[in-house]
Amino acid sequence: MTIIKQISLFDIQQLFEMESSYRFEAIFSTFDVQPIFHLFSKKTLRGAPRECNYGAMIQSLIIRIVERIPTVKDLIKRLVNDPLFRLDCGFLVSDSVPSEASYSRMIGVISQSDVLDNMQDELIQMVFLEGFLCDEHLAFDATHFEARDASKPSEKKEAKPPKKRGRKAKEEQAAWLAEQAEIEANLTTYEKKLEAQLSISAETLWQDIPIEPKWGIKKNSDGKNMFWYGFKGHLAVSSKSQYIVGRLMSSGNLSDSKAAIPLLKKVATLLPKHFTTALFDAGYDYESIYKQALAQTMRVVIPYNVRNEGEYIGFDEHFRPTCVREHSYCYDSFDEKYHTLKFTRPKECITCPLREDSLCQKVFKIKCEADIRKYTYPARGSELWKKLYKERTAVERVNAYLKEYFQLNNVRHRTGKKAKLHFNLVTFIYNACKLAVDRMDALLQTKSKAA
Repeated sequence: MTIIKQISLFDIQQLFEMESSYRFEAIFSTFDVQPIFHLFSKKTLRGAPRECNYGAMIQSLIIRIVERIPTVKDLIKRLVNDPLFRLDCGFLVSDSVPSEASYSRMIGVISQSDVLDNMQDELIQMVFLEGFLCDEHLAFDATHFEARDASKPSEKKEAKPPKKRGRKAKEEQAAWLAEQAEIEANLTTYEKKLEAQLSISAETLWQDIPIEPKWGIKKNSDGKNMFWYGFKGHLAVSSKSQYIVGRLMSSGNLSDSKAAIPLLKKVATLLPKHFTTALFDAGYDYESIYKQALAQTMRVVIPYNVRNEGEYIGFDEHFRPTCVREHSYCYDSFDEKYHTLKFTRPKECITCPLREDSLCQKVFKIKCEADIRKYTYPARGSELWKKLYKERTAVERVNAYLKEYFQLNNVRHRTGKKAKLHFNLVTFIYNACKLAVDRMDALLQTKSKAA
C-alpha cells in the first residue's frame, strides 16, 4: 500500500518563519512602492540632490511592521548594527542611515496624502483578478486601539437653568423650533442621524469621518464598561479568504453602526455586486443599515436587538407565527419574486386536537417589507441563518491578527492623521502578506499536480 503525503498549505505564521530576505521579497512582490516614492520626487532637476534614499526608507517602514520592531529608534539602531538587514531594506552600501527626524518628516508627508487608500483598493482588485477573493460573504466589526496622545481634560459645563414645566407659549414654541432647526442644520455628517447617510455619497462619508482621539466606551465579556482614549478601526472582511476588503478609522467615541454604511458603499464601488451577504453583530441592528444592504442586493444577517419593545403576541423570539397553543410555525421557503417568507404548521399539529379547527391556520406568508428588521432572508432562527452568522468570527480573527502580529496597538505617532497612517499601513501590510501566502499556496498546489 502506497503512502500519499499531503502537502500542508502556507499560513501567515509560516511566512514569518521564512528567511528574512525571501520573506521580504515575497511581500514586496505583491505591490509597488512607486506611488509613495513619487511623493518625494523632485519637481525640477535644479537644486541640491536628495540626501535620503526614500525608496529604502519606505521599505524599512513596512519591514518594521513585519519584523515587529516597536519604534523608529529601534529600527535605526538595527539598520546601523545589521548590514544584511540594511541591504534587505534596499539601502546601498554607500547610503548613510537616516535620522529619526528624516523618518518623522517622511511620515508627515505620507500622512497628508491618500496614497495608501488607492494602493489598498488596487491590491484588493488584484486579489480579485487572481481568483483569491471568490467568497461572497462579508463580516463587519470594529476594534479599538489606544492613541499616543495624552487625554485632554474635559471642559466644565455651565449649569443650565431649570426648564419651565408645562406647555410652551406659541411664541416660545416657534422660537424653540427655529433653534432646533438651526442646530440640526449645523450638525456634522456623523452627528446626524444614521438615516442621513443613505443620501450622502461614499466620498463625503470617508472625508468627513472624525479621526481625532476621543474617549471610547464598550462592554467587555464580563458585561463591565471598559474605557480607552484613542480610536476605532472598522473592518469589512471576507469570511473565508479573510482579506480586509474595506477599512475605516474613526475616533474612539463613534458608534460602530455609523461606519457600516460608508463601508458598504465603499465595497459597492470597489467590487460591485460581488458580495451577496453582510454579517453584523447586534450593535448594527438599525433599519438604515438594512436598507443600504438591500439596495446593494445583499442579504443581511444581524441578531435582533430589542429596544424598549413589548412582547409580540402571536410570535416567538424569532418572529415566527405561533398557533393557539403557542407552538412556533416552521420556516419553509422564501419567494424571491414577492420577497415573502413562508411558514408551515408546527410539528406538534400532528397530535393536536385543534388541527381541524378554524383557528389553526395551515400556512403563513409574511412579506419582508412588513418589517425589514424582523423578517429577513434567511429567516431568523433557521439553520441557514445560524450557519451564516458563525462566519462572522472571521472579522474577529483578523482583528486579533492585526493586534498580535502587525502592531495595531503600537501607535507611535501623535495626532489623528498620523495614527490613521499607522492603521492604513497595518491593514495594507496584512493584505499584502495574505496575498503572498496565497500565491505560495497556489504554487505548491501547481507543483503537486505536476508531480
